[in-house]
Amino acid sequence: MKRLILSNPLLDITLNRLCQQLIENHGDFTSSVILGLQPRGIFLAERITQKLKVATGIDIKLGYLDATFFRDDFRRRDTPLKPNETKVPFVIEGKKVILIDDVLATGRMVRAAMDAMQAFGRPEKVELLCLINRRYERDLPIQPDYTGMRVNTLDTQRVLVEWKEQGHEEDMIWLIG
Repeated sequence: MKRLILSNPLLDITLNRLCQQLIENHGDFTSSVILGLQPRGIFLAERITQKLKVATGIDIKLGYLDATFFRDDFRRRDTPLKPNETKVPFVIEGKKVILIDDVLATGRMVRAAMDAMQAFGRPEKVELLCLINRRYERDLPIQPDYTGMRVNTLDTQRVLVEWKEQGHEEDMIWLIG
């Protein structure tokens, strides 16, 4: 079963709301940076960064963070994980980091990202923004600071986020299972 849970125009309204919340909390973004979590969080991070630039006129520092090798299940898989590009062309020491991912489920990838970030300095603060917060799935006590939509899911279900930037005709978020 595949059920559409979010698409335009509601998706665009949701992204604009998330941007307004970031502007309220980060002002001119002089001490803030955005890190998109590889592989799928980068599309959301790019979209948020573009919308913030239109709203504020400010170029906000954007990086891509891959936490593949920091996952606690990295060596437990039958097929090896393939790393993605880490591109953090700035130091995060003393900065407010906005970590962005498309879907928050167990929290384990966010924990891995916290470890991976340490290679680029010790941030003053880390906030988490996710488009979809899968409730009832947490392995770790991690909650987002900014949430697009909360979705009640079963263990057998998954959330699929499709972006135009990935070659899809429209931006759509599906609940599958």
